[in-house]
Amino acid sequence: MKRIAILGSTGSIGQSTLSIVESYPERFAVASLAAGRNIDTALQQCLRWRPRVVSLATEELAADFARRLRSAGVTTTDVVWGSEGTVRVATLPEADFVVSAIVGVAGLEATYAAVMAGKTIGLANKEAMVAAGEIITAAAREKKVALLPIDSEHNAIHQCMRAGRRDEVRQIWLTASGGPFRTLPASEFRNITVEQALHHPTWVMGRRITIDSSTLLNKGLEIIEACRLFDLSPSAIKVTVHPQSTVHSLVEFVDGSLLAQISVTDMRLPILYALSYPERVKSDLRFDMASLSELHFEPPDLERFPCLRLAYEAAEKGGAHAIALNAADEVAVEAFLKRVIPFTGIPDTIEQVLETTPETHPATIQEVLAVDHASRELAREVLAGREASRRC
Repeated sequence: MKRIAILGSTGSIGQSTLSIVESYPERFAVASLAAGRNIDTALQQCLRWRPRVVSLATEELAADFARRLRSAGVTTTDVVWGSEGTVRVATLPEADFVVSAIVGVAGLEATYAAVMAGKTIGLANKEAMVAAGEIITAAAREKKVALLPIDSEHNAIHQCMRAGRRDEVRQIWLTASGGPFRTLPASEFRNITVEQALHHPTWVMGRRITIDSSTLLNKGLEIIEACRLFDLSPSAIKVTVHPQSTVHSLVEFVDGSLLAQISVTDMRLPILYALSYPERVKSDLRFDMASLSELHFEPPDLERFPCLRLAYEAAEKGGAHAIALNAADEVAVEAFLKRVIPFTGIPDTIEQVLETTPETHPATIQEVLAVDHASRELAREVLAGREASRRC
């Protein structure tokens, strides 16, 4: 029986993970949950799974949640809060496997703490690897901890790379759907609305990742994550636009062979793969072979999607530039969602932040968080300056 700690239990990945646990009660159980602010969903999860520990975002939410649990007759679950609470969820001695699915850098400290505690990690939070991948992978090697990707693209690469040695890999290919604006003329990008950007053609995801997919910044973050997970240089990681999203990624070996991973577009499959690795277990997730009747691949347009270009540049420099890329994007996306800036303001903001970011390599998680904070502040200054110029 594998006992699971879920960081981000009320999000889509967290809920899909609980669906897998529900389907395989003989294999998996819930040890602890970090639920953030969604206390209604968290309450239902606690009533169903009775975790040993649950963490909420703030002390006030935790106090309210504890009262609700007591009213429901649940007295065996400890309620904690904040970053310390999330770390406790991730390092609970009873937990064997930690699913890291908190969006952004909020789950970074807990993910690192879980690695240091010797837990196997299922990574669904690419921001942790982008911001602190150099530190996390070094700690994982030291502790002999497996970092198993849950993102569909990196999970696909992980599966394909089981067919050969690392030194037999020439390069990997990350597939991108191209988002909703793959064929939209660049001249119309400035007029893209929030509603249009949130309408992804393939996946149902959270708001930030959906916007990132529409700018291709999400693919840029995946390039940096792949560098860290698979110990490859940015030049060995290619992106190909594949609108059908049936091929989740490919690995090209030195002899010219290409291995592709193909499956349904359902996050339960990569979650199940990570949870059960190195074993494969039976599931009811079936792929319709008729979907392979039409497959298109095309190179990404870096002129129309400058976020991808900026991500490659940040990947080459690493360190503070990777941290700043993610931080500036998060601030810019939030501003776009609030209709403060146009769609084209997202790459503009990121580029201005990166231009003033020093080439440093933080050595600790606290240093990473300090760079992240400074980058966010700089992004807000860029936005404020743009707004002041607009008003003049």
